[in-house]
Amino acid sequence: MTTNHGGRLIEPTASAYGYPLLVRHLLHTPLAINPEQEIIYRDLSRYSYREFGARIGRLASALAGLGVTAGDTVAVMDWDSHRYLECYFAVPMMAAVLMTVNVRLSPEQIAYTINHSGASVLLVNDEFASVLDEIRDRLADVKVVVRLSDEPSAPTAACVGEYEALLAQADPDFRFEDFDENTCATTFYTTGTTGLPKGVFFSHRQLVLHTLATMAALGAPQAQGRLHRDDVYMPITPMFHVHAWGMPYIATVLGLRQIYPGRYTPDGLLALVAEHRVSFSHCVPTILHMLLGSPAIAQVDVRGWKIIIGGSALPKGLAQAALERGIDIFTGYGMSETCPILTLAQIKTPLAGEPDRELALRTRTGLPIPLVDLRTVDEAMQDVPRDGQAAGEIVVRAPWLTQGYLGNPAASEALWHGGYLHTNDIGTIDGDGYLQVTDRIKDVIKTGGEWVSSLEVEDVISRHPAVAEVAVIGVKDAKWGERPMALVVLREGMQLAAEDVRAHVRSYAERGQVSKYAVPEQVSFVAAIDKTSVGKINKKGLRERYAGD
Repeated sequence: MTTNHGGRLIEPTASAYGYPLLVRHLLHTPLAINPEQEIIYRDLSRYSYREFGARIGRLASALAGLGVTAGDTVAVMDWDSHRYLECYFAVPMMAAVLMTVNVRLSPEQIAYTINHSGASVLLVNDEFASVLDEIRDRLADVKVVVRLSDEPSAPTAACVGEYEALLAQADPDFRFEDFDENTCATTFYTTGTTGLPKGVFFSHRQLVLHTLATMAALGAPQAQGRLHRDDVYMPITPMFHVHAWGMPYIATVLGLRQIYPGRYTPDGLLALVAEHRVSFSHCVPTILHMLLGSPAIAQVDVRGWKIIIGGSALPKGLAQAALERGIDIFTGYGMSETCPILTLAQIKTPLAGEPDRELALRTRTGLPIPLVDLRTVDEAMQDVPRDGQAAGEIVVRAPWLTQGYLGNPAASEALWHGGYLHTNDIGTIDGDGYLQVTDRIKDVIKTGGEWVSSLEVEDVISRHPAVAEVAVIGVKDAKWGERPMALVVLREGMQLAAEDVRAHVRSYAERGQVSKYAVPEQVSFVAAIDKTSVGKINKKGLRERYAGD
């Protein structure tokens, strides 16, 4: 809360327009400067921004006809599509709330999140019909179900209608009114591995400011990672997850050609990259690993493809493999509670030019984007030195952070203790201002009187040429308290012994690049590493399986 301490408040002219920061205002520029640019969904749909604007109006009219009014919640279960993009705009523009359902949760969790959000209307892709059948009688507030389909002729079952049919009958000239910019626009649920999912929520003002600040940050570099009007955009982060990192809003403001891929498959994504010359995307390391490992990539020119990696740390080995393909790879950092972007790993011009240094910078957590107040603090909320060595918890302020958890005041107070949002991540900030997350508080390995970063050990092991993927957890040890355990997925056709992995880490320890305690006590070779519903390594699940937590 801010307080006026006697400053002179502006007295507006009676007829002046106050211009609230509303999602609908993000459409002004693309419709004015690039109305014929295309939005494409797989090989099934393509239309202009002009038609996009009309379809937003039709969707709002259709939803209003189904009884949706200001303050109601509309939930969506879909893969990345033009339909989802239309919902990103139409639902908030009606002063209703868009709830993006994480379709990778269990049916029980899906039912819980829909009920907890209070959604009264549900839009469901045909692929999730069986899930809907399983949970339909448990959805307390859902009165209307609309079917989303790539095959409009299929039966509608218990739905009131099919999306395209409803739009075809609806009026494109829906009248969108102004309202308070602090009105809730979106809500969704965190994907933590403990307890029930927690709901976060964001206002129109927050979404607009996040869009503008992230767009400014992406346009700031001279070359590396720079987003511009001639880019072709394709998300590879689900649109149900933190607004696909807010990038669809940015792509729309800039009037970019947008490609929506539906359900992700490596070959399908690469085919779209080749066909449409996709030049800007974002994904988690797991997806990047799948893309680089697909035989199809040998036939696709990916040089100059800019990809932001988030969700978990980007190992240097994986980043190097992407760079060798000509991909402009770099990291971003945020969380569900932060809308999400807080930092981007952009290379300052004076630091560019030396490959090893550039690799290190691209894989760091990055520089705060405009308007982000980011600190690393001790337990007393005092700043630790910005020397790249002293570690503290990362706490933040920005105008787009969730103001709490939906219906959970205790967790909300813990999140905002001391007036800063607590990320529960540990990190360092160096003299150039670069943040480096060293671990989650709950994932730090306490061994031999030292804290060992599981992320740091993962990064070292990932650099071995035989390693495709790695996760490191702490396992209990009678002498040391905890010791690192490495779970390693080998590259196809490669062989490695546990001692080879230990020797590899030991070589870094001997050079003083990691602690001697980082050498893993145990090394287990596995076929795959457990992931969460959004592709992050499931450290809690791994500890339960291998460490007995």
